[in-house]
Amino acid sequence: MNFFMPMIPPTITQQEHKVTIRNGRPIFYEPAELKAARRKLLDSVARFAPEKELTGPIRLTTKWIWPSGSEDFHWKTTKPDTDNLIKMLKDCMTRAGFWHDDAQVASEITEKAEGPHPGIYVEIEELTL
Repeated sequence: MNFFMPMIPPTITQQEHKVTIRNGRPIFYEPAELKAARRKLLDSVARFAPEKELTGPIRLTTKWIWPSGSEDFHWKTTKPDTDNLIKMLKDCMTRAGFWHDDAQVASEITEKAEGPHPGIYVEIEELTL
């Protein structure tokens, strides 16, 4: 299964929770920008969810492409980090019903670049030995 979600990928990641102190206790919360990014991803991936959850081990390949301002393609070596990008996407895919638990992702390849066609390319393979 593979699909492309045309969009400008979010740059805020799940690791960007905020903390405030109430009554001397730390309270962690998600800023509005993070909630909006999660909703954007969930709405986008939900359109491609399979009718039935995938079972067994999975390889997830993603290619995140931000606008380059030109027709050239080049690797993105600035933030956000690939490991932070993929966490929120996998959580959204779990909520959308791609699989029961994102722990099923036994192999993942995550790339980030800048190019003329921004979006997120996703490929999912069920693995066998």
